[in-house]
Amino acid sequence: MLSVLFVCLGNICRSPVAEGVFRGLVAQRGLENEISCDSAGTSSYHLGELPDRRTRQNAQEHGLNLTHRARRMIGEDLAQFTYFVAMDEANFDAVLKLSQRSLGLVSDENIFLLREFDPVVGNDPNVPDPYYEGPEVFEEVYQITYRCCEQLLNYLQEIHQLNGE
Repeated sequence: MLSVLFVCLGNICRSPVAEGVFRGLVAQRGLENEISCDSAGTSSYHLGELPDRRTRQNAQEHGLNLTHRARRMIGEDLAQFTYFVAMDEANFDAVLKLSQRSLGLVSDENIFLLREFDPVVGNDPNVPDPYYEGPEVFEEVYQITYRCCEQLLNYLQEIHQLNGE
């Protein structure tokens, strides 16, 4: 089974949305027996907390119920997940460093920035962190995440020849 870990800083805004969106897309395509996902943070600021209330509110407006509890990415994740998808360059670097400290358990080719899959061409490789922002940025994060997760799933289906139902 393929597995994807979405990673941001605190695991309460961006990565839980990516996990929820991706899980929904996987289910829509009937790929639940072939692809799993989770999310984690590179910090331990919010361990055990639900996603930020504004994140949950925005997700509910799009039909997602986010119940994930924040956790920190650990070395064992490198052996459990096939792909790592970071929300921004700082977290990408943190995943890469963790992998390098673990003697390269993960190929660099399996670590991505989510916006590498963004069909909307832009200059910013990062999903913005909405934590200190207003509702419009939470909506922007959802929209970016949705379109990128669709393309990420297309990519995984293509390179692993997954058909779903």
